[in-house]
Amino acid sequence: MRILVVEDEPGISRFLQQGLEEESFAVDISEEGKQALQMALTGEYDLLLLDWMVPGMSGIEICRQFRKSFTDTPIIFLTAKDTVEETVFGLQAGANDYIKKPFHFDELLERIRVQLRSKSSQNNVLKLGDIELDLDTHQVSRDGEEVFLTQKEFALLEYLLRNKGKVCRRTRIIESVWDIHFEYNTGIIDVNINALRKKLKLKNEELIKTIRGVGYIAKEI
Repeated sequence: MRILVVEDEPGISRFLQQGLEEESFAVDISEEGKQALQMALTGEYDLLLLDWMVPGMSGIEICRQFRKSFTDTPIIFLTAKDTVEETVFGLQAGANDYIKKPFHFDELLERIRVQLRSKSSQNNVLKLGDIELDLDTHQVSRDGEEVFLTQKEFALLEYLLRNKGKVCRRTRIIESVWDIHFEYNTGIIDVNINALRKKLKLKNEELIKTIRGVGYIAKEI
């Protein structure tokens, strides 16, 4: 899952990026409003985390402009603005939620998860055949037996399961799971796919199929 953080305080943005990446999110940072809007409109993000006051264009205006093209992507305001009127104003501009600074990261993380669950209209467990991935407990099991994955393996499996039945192109996988946006040796994807198949005890291309020259697809037979 990919998140755009719009925040002009470097200390806060670094803290958010580190914390979210530890939770297996891919994170982009923008410290300037106009750049942030361009990134939001072209970057295929799953959620936007907006500060209200950023140079170049306010978070409110970013939210309004973004909502003209994207109505379903969750937006959370993260700001020091704390009056009832300001909260209402932010929500009326198109935000889904509003959290005030200073904040506890655990609360922010749970608000993000709630919005992402609402967006996908799914519960917190993703399934593929007898494989289950629990987003809340960060656990994976197959046929009731727990499978221990690295963070990247977990994020890769989550991405494939969220896009179950769709061909996941290598470029989108590398952007969403590894947060790399330039030409890159995507062999790292193959390494992690092979590790997933081994740990999940998948025979040949059972459940996770290779689409030669394109990417992978998670599909129940």
